Amino acid sequence: MIKGLYTSWTGMLNEQNRMDILSNNLANSSTVGYKKEGTTVHPFSAELAVKIRDASTLNYADRLGHINMGVKIGENYVDYAQGPFDVTDNMTDVAIGGDGFFAIEYTNKQGETSVKYTRDGQFKINTDGYLVTMDGDYVLNQAGALAGQAGRGNYIQVDPNQEIVIDKLGNILQNDVIVAQLGVIDIQNYDYLERFGENMFNLLDGGVIVDSNAQVEQGVLEQSNVETVKEMVELITITRAYESSQKVIQTIDNMTDKAVNQVGKV
Repeated sequence: MIKGLYTSWTGMLNEQNRMDILSNNLANSSTVGYKKEGTTVHPFSAELAVKIRDASTLNYADRLGHINMGVKIGENYVDYAQGPFDVTDNMTDVAIGGDGFFAIEYTNKQGETSVKYTRDGQFKINTDGYLVTMDGDYVLNQAGALAGQAGRGNYIQVDPNQEIVIDKLGNILQNDVIVAQLGVIDIQNYDYLERFGENMFNLLDGGVIVDSNAQVEQGVLEQSNVETVKEMVELITITRAYESSQKVIQTIDNMTDKAVNQVGKV
């Protein structure tokens, strides 16, 4: 009977974890380039139950069987499926059609720089003519993206007074002349990517940068791949599962109360 308490408790913990992940997905349903997360679960390892202080067999306790204490929270994962495209007709808005990432030189509050990877192609041109993110971080060219190296030599600079055209290969043209190439790369194994913030990723040690076969689309943005309706239905399912575990605990509590305070008096 007490085992049911542990089973229900671990079930509630799992549903709470699912709720946290799902809530974060819904909160970022309108974040450009956001990739939704999912959860996994697996059972606790079965433990052998034996009679406590059993002396029926010398130095050996008789087995009662195996018990399982419920569900165990597994690893969370990122769904890298491509999100829908939204046409903006802004010449500095770009999206990646296929597998790949833009490379960004990210600068933290301490002034430290590092390379991050993102699907968010909502860029702009600053007063010096450099292509930057909406937060002011520099977008890297193809050479810098492939090498995973930041630095002024790998920035993209254009004439801010002239129109730019970006072709499918990421080449940036002004007056029909290629002035730079937008850095679009892919990662050999996405298991080496770690989420950073809302829509950026870190490349972990062991991760390998490779060429991307994706096409670049100008004047569009890739939206979040979160399906709001599906997530809301899942939210209802999680809530009901959580409430069911609560009712199980309440039922066991009532049974224990009767066993101790009523049956014990007979």
